Amino acid sequence: MTDAPAPDAQDPERADRQGLDARLVVDRGGFRLDVALTAAPGDVVALLGPNGAGKTTALRVLAGLVPLSGGHLRLDGVPLERVAPESRPVGVVFQDYLLFPHLSALDNVAFGPRCQGRGKAEARALAAAWLERMGLAEHADAKPRRLSGGQAQRVALARALATRPRLLLLDEPLAALDARTRLEVRAQLRRHLAEFEAVAVLVTHDPLDAMVLADRLVVVEHGRIVQEGAPADIARRPRTDYIAQLVGLNLYRGEAAGHTVRLDAGPSIATTEELSGPAFVAFPPSAVTLFRDRPTGASARNLWRCEVAGLETHGDQIRADLTGELPLAADLTTVAAAELELQPGAPVWATVKATQTHAYPA
Repeated sequence: MTDAPAPDAQDPERADRQGLDARLVVDRGGFRLDVALTAAPGDVVALLGPNGAGKTTALRVLAGLVPLSGGHLRLDGVPLERVAPESRPVGVVFQDYLLFPHLSALDNVAFGPRCQGRGKAEARALAAAWLERMGLAEHADAKPRRLSGGQAQRVALARALATRPRLLLLDEPLAALDARTRLEVRAQLRRHLAEFEAVAVLVTHDPLDAMVLADRLVVVEHGRIVQEGAPADIARRPRTDYIAQLVGLNLYRGEAAGHTVRLDAGPSIATTEELSGPAFVAFPPSAVTLFRDRPTGASARNLWRCEVAGLETHGDQIRADLTGELPLAADLTTVAAAELELQPGAPVWATVKATQTHAYPA
């Protein structure tokens, strides 16, 4: 059997490549997409937007499934506009995975390398190496119908990566998973993307997926980019109502020990999940309860002294931007804000019940 190259083997010419440089212009009836995307090797970019915004169209253009009406598409300095989809160095993980039902997990992963001209033995050895890396070696002979959702997702990812793409496209890769499986697979996917040396573009509706998996968010509405930047920056300063609702989370990173996560910068947060090691903690602004005086007898295990930095109207609620022991956002009704006499500079106590936090591996 021919020895398969290691899944993360380095191409000696790769240092000279430039990543993704694209302006995607598509005219389809009354809809026009005009989106500029750039990303360096190693970057993970998440495309976000409401239904009909154009993000899936953008992904299909990158894959070669929809032609450009204008603009350009270059990957590592090579124009791709006239390159057939099957000839592009692009891997795709579809929302429903689209595994071949009649093939085993091993042969599903080997399919791409076989299409690239590798021999059967070499392709299967490469596929076996990827399944081992994904923790699926014992499922190599299983057909897709015998795999769990999380296992199928990892097979689909291995199949996409086995061709050593220079651009990895992920279309709602976690949407088909139940909540419990999604937690585990999200953490695994984050680790694999961190090791991926080329460009990855992710389409998702889930703000947690985007904020955990991506280095940069690109928010598209009506075919145009309305905001882009680091997840934390967009979460702090949303520029449209859609973005404000999308990233309406308080998100922190720290080190977990049991039911407590000690933040990298700030206090500890009590959670219901029991974890160990690097972890994220998230909770929505609606989970925060504010008091003017330190509460006594409160059941919440998380209590921080804060100060009101600003107030904004979000729909029928008031969002309070708080600084202090733990910078966070809190949503409350206009009546509650009036009763608390909230104004910039006012001291408050913020509480969040452990049951309303969400902790998961980083």
